[in-house]
Amino acid sequence: MQFFSNRTHQTKVGMALSEIANLTSGVIQGSGIGPVMLIIFIDDLSKLLENYGISIKLFADDVKLYLKIDKVNDAGRLQVALDLLSDWANEWQLSVPVSKCSVLNIRHAPCNVNFSIAGCALPNVNFCRDLGVTMTSTLSISRHINDIATKAHQRANCILGSFVSGDVALLVRAFTVYVRPIVEYNSVIWSPQTKLEIKNIEKVQRRFTKRIMGFNCIKYEQRISKLVFWTLVLRRLHIDLIFCYKIVFGLVSVNFYDFFTFRTVTNTRGHKYKLYKSHCQCNTRRFFFAERVINKCLELIAAKCKFLIACLI
Repeated sequence: MQFFSNRTHQTKVGMALSEIANLTSGVIQGSGIGPVMLIIFIDDLSKLLENYGISIKLFADDVKLYLKIDKVNDAGRLQVALDLLSDWANEWQLSVPVSKCSVLNIRHAPCNVNFSIAGCALPNVNFCRDLGVTMTSTLSISRHINDIATKAHQRANCILGSFVSGDVALLVRAFTVYVRPIVEYNSVIWSPQTKLEIKNIEKVQRRFTKRIMGFNCIKYEQRISKLVFWTLVLRRLHIDLIFCYKIVFGLVSVNFYDFFTFRTVTNTRGHKYKLYKSHCQCNTRRFFFAERVINKCLELIAAKCKFLIACLI
């Protein structure tokens, strides 16, 4: 308790310091125990809302409430949850930034119900940014891909315009550190599937490598070979397969059965970790990570079999 007791703070502007003020609440930003204390502080909110059948996801100070609305009463339950959230915040002397709150309706039919927090109506939006990923009401990833591709091009242009030396190793290092994370962050969720979207992302690395001195007259495949790069398509596949491995073998805190199901057929040779490939009726499900990664595994197995047959011949 000494870590939280008798703490003070000052504000510095230029060379001037404010008077010392006592800290009566809050945790120290950047401390190791800070996230743990926040979880302890907000844990009762999740339990309160779960009692009303409302699903809730928490990450730091971000809160997401969601509910499948099939009946009019379901919308009322969600509004009750929003009222409970407002009352809980007032009780603990917290302010809910209503201007940052919105309602995203994930369905084909529009939702005509209006929701509010503390008497302030929440806007119904067609898309919102959730932990760095732009989600739309149709679960389309096109908007997110366009956004990150634009941002990545701007960052790549800034790198090429900032360094005068033209040293290849330096430019490649800067691209790896400052640009590649933009086009790979959470790619397990939004990995593109159409040719246009794949080309849009790959164009970031294609244009950057072409503008490096001495590489403008070389084909893209030769450029990335000399720079010891992978294509972004191959890197996303690598990320998908690694995350699939971690889920199957319990290396991440994710429920396996929320994503995969083991095949029940046991009369064939091989290991016991064969995943069941389900039938998908819509593209949203077909391109979902759990379905997409199984398709890629089947493609890799087929390619390996063809290679072995070719070697035997």
